Amino acid sequence: MRLKITLLFFCLFISITAALATPVNLNKLTVLISEDIKPQVSAAALEVLQDEIGKRSKINVSPIQNWKEAGKFTIALTLSSTASLDGKTPPKSTGKDSPEFQAEGFRVVWTENVLWIIGADSRAVLFGIGELLRTASFAKGEFIIDDQLDVASAPQYSLRGHQIGYRNLANSYDAWSVDQYEQYIRELMLFGTNAIENIPPTDEDGASPHFKISREEMNVRMSELCDKYDLEYWVWTPATVDLSDLEIRAKELDLHEANYKKVPRLDNIFFPGGDPGHNHPSEVLPFLKELHTRLIKYHPNAGIWISLQGFSQEQVDYFYQYLEENKPTWLRGVVSGPSSPPISETRFRLPKQYKHRNYPDVTHNVRSDYPVPNFDQAFALTIGREGINPMPVFYANVHNKYAPFTDGFVSYSDGCHDDVNKIIWSQRGWNPNKPVRDILREYSNFFFDSKLEEKAAEGILGLERNWAGSIIDNGGIEPTLAYWKSLEAANPQLSGNWRWQMLVIRAYYDSYVRHRKINETALERQANLVMLNAEEMGTEAAMTQALALVNQADTQPIQQDSKKKIVDYAQALFETIGLQTSVEKYQASNSQRGCILDFVDYPLNNRWWLADQFDSVRSMGSEEKKIAHLNLIANWENPGKGGFYDDVSNIANSPHVTTTVYDAVDFGWWDSGYSRWRLSSQVYQNNPELKYEDLDPTARYLIRVTGYGDALIRIDGRRLEPLVYDKELGGFKEFIVPRDLVGDGKISVSFDRPEESHLRWRNYSRISDVWLIKR
Repeated sequence: MRLKITLLFFCLFISITAALATPVNLNKLTVLISEDIKPQVSAAALEVLQDEIGKRSKINVSPIQNWKEAGKFTIALTLSSTASLDGKTPPKSTGKDSPEFQAEGFRVVWTENVLWIIGADSRAVLFGIGELLRTASFAKGEFIIDDQLDVASAPQYSLRGHQIGYRNLANSYDAWSVDQYEQYIRELMLFGTNAIENIPPTDEDGASPHFKISREEMNVRMSELCDKYDLEYWVWTPATVDLSDLEIRAKELDLHEANYKKVPRLDNIFFPGGDPGHNHPSEVLPFLKELHTRLIKYHPNAGIWISLQGFSQEQVDYFYQYLEENKPTWLRGVVSGPSSPPISETRFRLPKQYKHRNYPDVTHNVRSDYPVPNFDQAFALTIGREGINPMPVFYANVHNKYAPFTDGFVSYSDGCHDDVNKIIWSQRGWNPNKPVRDILREYSNFFFDSKLEEKAAEGILGLERNWAGSIIDNGGIEPTLAYWKSLEAANPQLSGNWRWQMLVIRAYYDSYVRHRKINETALERQANLVMLNAEEMGTEAAMTQALALVNQADTQPIQQDSKKKIVDYAQALFETIGLQTSVEKYQASNSQRGCILDFVDYPLNNRWWLADQFDSVRSMGSEEKKIAHLNLIANWENPGKGGFYDDVSNIANSPHVTTTVYDAVDFGWWDSGYSRWRLSSQVYQNNPELKYEDLDPTARYLIRVTGYGDALIRIDGRRLEPLVYDKELGGFKEFIVPRDLVGDGKISVSFDRPEESHLRWRNYSRISDVWLIKR
């Protein structure tokens, strides 16, 4: 009873306190800054307050030297270690364990017409400013806070960074000016980012037609910007040369050193052991030791990090043995990236004196550590690897799953298309328990409009749900477009905002692809019926009519208003942020780099494949053979009575697949994405697992498989020998299911991975289609 009464009074107190809170409009504002803050941070802090408050409210922010010059309201910036600011004592904290006394921690508190931002260190003051700007409300002449404002916070993870390398392979960064880089770095910092990683000119990407300045100059300027905001400056520098060649090795060391000498700030070097690079750690580690010697001549406190990407088990063991025997003090930490050993294993094996950083891929939809789960085949083939990909819930969960094994992260990014994901990682790196919706509300408040913080947050979540499962069956895609259309119409002032443009184009794009998929699937069904009638109407007439039907996708295109919106927004995004959605139109470095405009009309039925198949059919000798092949094509997805068919990586058509149905390894990016192969052949898995139930225990069954390379099939753990075994792309393999395995009316199918370490991953064996045929 006492506990209930206590809780009742506590809730009552909270309610009364909230009711008593009143808004304060800081429309006459001065800023006083403690001399204890680093000079460059003081200047940056003032600039941020003036710029970001001014552009949102048109309110002038005037710096003052002492309290006598203070206006009606004042923002006071100071450190927790500062006893007084020009004779005025900052609000007392609850003790040395308070967040503002922890590294990068701050307190933002309103008292007696002064808004105090108190940081544990200079950088923390900037993070406190970020908290203020993300949560305050803005309008013309209005900068509104709560008079009960008192927030204290410190980050849980010490490293929260993003790689935004200035290079040709990026889909937008290469088009940025120094000013655009500064604004983006500032915005990431205001959401809790404390490290920026660049890719200086030591690799062989070549020059971009979009470069505003050279890579050498941008390397220096990005270092200067990080120093301005007191952020760590990292560089990603691989060695793609043969380090066992002493002459080449010496040149590589000179090349690295030349970059280090030029930049005013450099905190860490990240050297990927592989991807790219193929040197054994016996060559890499001595190279890095010497590299460190050269590095600290110019940056005495800088450190070396290495990833074990692409290392064999022998190479991984060699690395840990080297650490045990040599205990290198020049090594600061290990990075876990794609194709690295498991992140938990790395932390377990890594001696405690070395730090551990995650290198999460937040930028790619497929062929990555964290591919989009249950990504529909139509999206895989049109949005591809680097399409605009806000996935806040997914990435918040990914962060929290792996973060406990690390000291933090610097993400991998190849463009601005993953902007929401970067913010999610920065904020979850600060506070893993922060609700995703709260992060999105602050994102929308800061980047769009205070009155849109709820609406835009909901719209972003809707875009993530668009990618959940079968595109045809996802009834949320059209309401999401309608929602964004209403926001678009009601907020013309945001038409030039590149973040807004990215979200709106995604809503149109998803809907357009869905309508095309529905239409083109229906056209192919009609064409299949025509082919099944080839015996009566003749094969040539059947092929002509069938091809005309599937080609209506081109001759009678649908949803052209939406298509125009997509084209217009692609142009706007190129103008505002340099996003290159087309190779030909916007000179993207290659078609995989976010070229959604180039693939907006890529076939979502098999009309290209059918045209090629029909050419082959015409060369067949007899009408009987032609009819048989047309029947095979028309019945491709029809396994016959009592049979089953699975397009194994198509979430819409793989009912028996028990492995996660997404583009598990890759989709066949053949011919720069313009492959004419059957769609099911272009999206595949290496070793899917399938489960069948309700089988006829008295029947005989045959399994047919297509894909490429080997198919080392097991049923209920028993390895089968093939009747037919065509390893070419699209060729069939057939296996008889032993009768005794079907006796209980169910079977499980799996595939062993063949030993293919000698091959490039693009040549690995793969499974595309699986039939269980009742004989």
